[in-house]
Amino acid sequence: MIYVSRKEHFNAAHKLWNPSWSDEKNFEVFGPCANVNWHGHNFELIVTVKGLPDPETGFVVDLKKLSTLIRLLVIDKVDHKNLNVDVDFMKGKLASCETLVMEFWKILAPAVKEITKQGGLYKLTLYETPRNFVEYFGE
Repeated sequence: MIYVSRKEHFNAAHKLWNPSWSDEKNFEVFGPCANVNWHGHNFELIVTVKGLPDPETGFVVDLKKLSTLIRLLVIDKVDHKNLNVDVDFMKGKLASCETLVMEFWKILAPAVKEITKQGGLYKLTLYETPRNFVEYFGE
């Protein structure tokens, strides 16, 4: 089995805030991430496709097609945006990396199937900072 990955980058702002909690509880739980004026990150998204190489191309997935798909379906929607306010698929959701990566999966998993006969989405890795990241393997 082969695992092929593509890394993309985006910048976005967000605020971690649970509207059903008091201001005090939000600041206690989320600390500076609950800043009322938002805060930003330089995110890295790594999309990993798993499969066997196509006998005609030698590819599990065409990386140019994968890059285009990621940019059109995800990066263009989140880059230089406020995740809490500007991103349609994040409306009404807590803008944590965990939630964000699960929403990315919902968008990318069916789209990856369209560009590879031999593979499927295996894992998403989302770096919020160089030391903080999440991995998601689907449900």
